[in-house]
Amino acid sequence: MMVCAVAIPTLLTSCDTRSASHTSEKPNILIILTDQQTNDCLSLLGNPNLHTPYLDSLARRGVYFTESYCTSPVCGPSRSSLLTGRMPHETGVIWNSTNIDDSVPTIGRLFANAGYNTAYAGKWHLPEGYPAQKSRDSIAGFKVIPFQSLDSSWDKGAETDGPIADAAVKYLNDYEEDKPFLLTVSLHNPHDICYVPREPDAYAKYSEIDAPLPPLPANFNPAMKEPEFLEQKRLMDHYGDELLKTKDYTEADWQAYLYHYYRFAEMVDAEIGKIWNALRAKGLDENTIIAFSSDHGDGAASHRWAAKLSLYEEVVKVPFGISWPGRIAVGRVDRKQLISGADLVPTLCEYAGVTAATGFTGKSLKKVLDHPEETHRAALVVQLEDDKLDTTRHARLVRDGRFKYNLYNKGARNEQLFDLLTDPGETKNLAYETTYQPVKARLKKNLNEWMIENKDNIPLP
Repeated sequence: MMVCAVAIPTLLTSCDTRSASHTSEKPNILIILTDQQTNDCLSLLGNPNLHTPYLDSLARRGVYFTESYCTSPVCGPSRSSLLTGRMPHETGVIWNSTNIDDSVPTIGRLFANAGYNTAYAGKWHLPEGYPAQKSRDSIAGFKVIPFQSLDSSWDKGAETDGPIADAAVKYLNDYEEDKPFLLTVSLHNPHDICYVPREPDAYAKYSEIDAPLPPLPANFNPAMKEPEFLEQKRLMDHYGDELLKTKDYTEADWQAYLYHYYRFAEMVDAEIGKIWNALRAKGLDENTIIAFSSDHGDGAASHRWAAKLSLYEEVVKVPFGISWPGRIAVGRVDRKQLISGADLVPTLCEYAGVTAATGFTGKSLKKVLDHPEETHRAALVVQLEDDKLDTTRHARLVRDGRFKYNLYNKGARNEQLFDLLTDPGETKNLAYETTYQPVKARLKKNLNEWMIENKDNIPLP
């Protein structure tokens, strides 16, 4: 059995080997993506149960947004948005194992056309997991960076993230071109948490962990009368089967789940540290925009939910930080703006002066990065299709500055309304309370208008 541990490499404090070989006025771009990392799964915001010094450092280098949402709590759909600036129904990636529609340009194509060297290292999932594993030289406008040869059975971050980070470090160490680069590094962890319930004998149980166990979250117990849509999901034996496998977990089992989840986050943070140190040692950090995020979160024991595939906050909220020395404010935590994963590409395009022939559904963050008193958007939408074997299941989330409304297209009790100001843990569903009917009607109207405007034509009640 395995107790996850991580060695933290030393953060560079000096850069004596800096290179001046790259003199382009255009910024380099470094995008770092993790997998299944909820917004609270880093130490920056005060979580005392883990230590993520490198992500914390990158967040403090610029602006970190706490109200950041994936476009869909499913790997492929969310990744398609992070790479195109469009919503999943527009990229054609509604479920996993799907290619991005060829008519939708990726950030790789946009920046390559603008004169950038574009490179991709790591997990892709659109549809194949690792293009390098298939000996692909390029994909969707990116040069694929090879890394340690992968056996077909490798599918865990504990096996892949080290070689991916090492390959990215080599790319940076060897970079001597005058053209700027766009480098995307897509790491796998803390996604390995999926295997804790699936392979229980491979990971230490609570009684075998020689360390304090994290406390259970305040919203550990599911709300009364949860939507039937979610109750059905808890019992599925295929996609999202972690829910079924954790159905009989004790409280101590859930604490062990959280313990392993935080160790996986520390493991990926250490790999991010390698890349960050290499960028600094090469002297490329001053003219490099660094953005980091994750494709979706994890239930992290809230509502007794494991995995993704729901609209609960822990699942749909993800880290989002962006920095560029001298151009973006340093050390600011923004708790106001509503951020979507679809905002990443238009933001980077605006800062780099890269234009696209077609518009984005996401919005550039430059205005609110420069002027935080402005409002980025009044409301945002998250999409969910949770079962490729039953393509009739759909759900949508709309959130404004205070309230969040979830609408499921099947089952009883198919609406949820939460006041995130007074109930951030989503423990009290207000959707059926008389006092809140005007709020629900307003948000439902906002959702309907957004769906019409963006041609999101899925059937909802």
